[in-house]
Amino acid sequence: MTRDRNQQLLESAERHLLHNYKQQPIVLTRGEGVRLWDVAGNRYLDMTAGIAACPLGHAHPRLAEAIAEQARRLIHASNLYFIEAQIRLAERLAELAGPTMGPAALGKPDRPVRAFFCNSGAEANEAAIKLAKRYQTTVRGQDRVEVLSFEGSFHGRTIATVGLTGQEKYRSGFGPLIEWGRFLPFPEAGDFSCLEQITEATCAVILEPIQAEGGIRVAPPGFLKALRERCTATGAVLIFDEVQTGIGRLGGWFGHQVEPGGGVWPDVMSLAKGLAGGVPIGAMVACGDVAEGFAPGSHASTFGGNPLSCAAALTVLRVIEEERVLERVVTVGEHLGRRLEQLAQRHRALPAGRRAIGTRGRGLLRGLALDGDASPVIGKARERGLLLSVAGGTVIRFAPSLLVTTQEIDEAIDIIDASLAAVAP
Repeated sequence: MTRDRNQQLLESAERHLLHNYKQQPIVLTRGEGVRLWDVAGNRYLDMTAGIAACPLGHAHPRLAEAIAEQARRLIHASNLYFIEAQIRLAERLAELAGPTMGPAALGKPDRPVRAFFCNSGAEANEAAIKLAKRYQTTVRGQDRVEVLSFEGSFHGRTIATVGLTGQEKYRSGFGPLIEWGRFLPFPEAGDFSCLEQITEATCAVILEPIQAEGGIRVAPPGFLKALRERCTATGAVLIFDEVQTGIGRLGGWFGHQVEPGGGVWPDVMSLAKGLAGGVPIGAMVACGDVAEGFAPGSHASTFGGNPLSCAAALTVLRVIEEERVLERVVTVGEHLGRRLEQLAQRHRALPAGRRAIGTRGRGLLRGLALDGDASPVIGKARERGLLLSVAGGTVIRFAPSLLVTTQEIDEAIDIIDASLAAVAP
């Protein structure tokens, strides 16, 4: 009966859903920790965590109770009024981000860190770009319009954010796109010449600390610091897209805080995904004079910062802090990195199957790079009870719950090992 139900639902989806996704052919119905079940009763080990959106895994008791309690009290009231949970969340983000954002990093703690809330990463990036533009024109009185991003980047699916996404496959068919966006080449080790294109005419530069959708690509050592220095020298606003790297994913609260060598701080930061543990939320955090770019009526979101999502986010932050999750991410992330490297070394030498050619990433955002399309391996892994996702076409992405154990990592590695061998080159 459950298998019939699965097929019925798939057939209904084919008829009634727009075909903008290419879903794997299973219908999920419940989860617990790092496990998911479909309507046919099959159990899966989840190493995707809602595309990095469920840092506490599935059905975490404290998060579930916080959501239920808030739903019984108040779900939505709009930003016509102040919302206590929204204010508390803004306070907490300022505490966590302040020491490594512009004001405190520059020794000016009297300049505040402020937050704006919305519903997704794309909206947070839109808000960041709008803030940067309005800051340059209304606060600084300068006519700066150009926004720079990087080849291989991903910043969202709206017209503006897809226009700043440095992957043609996401932009194809939607043009003409924004005329004020331009892409810089992704830096190579020892070659930061792309920074010369940032000038006194540049409004803002947006960058992911690690390009997630682009294939778990990590900028070479020293690049983020050099980018910060160039933006400071030219007056360009530096925006870090922390949608996928934030909220503990790399072993610090935010990705830029664990950059080797330190000395890197953004003027603006976008957050989403893991912030509310799977409840839709986005946040744009800005510091100092840049935060003064918005005035009443200049930007808004009907559902942004609603009591439900903010209560969920506050709970996620409390659990991460009280259960010392960041320390776990470092330890378990290093274990994942070692196991992936061992796997890559083994499959470099095998004569059959899909070859693994390297590993990438940091913390619990890791990738196994292959010598071809990663999708067939993902399919074989699903058949063996493991859920993963593809990044950049040829990279298997690991973005599990931050509460994942080393034993669960080992279980996933064993399944990937067999799945690689099962896919013909």
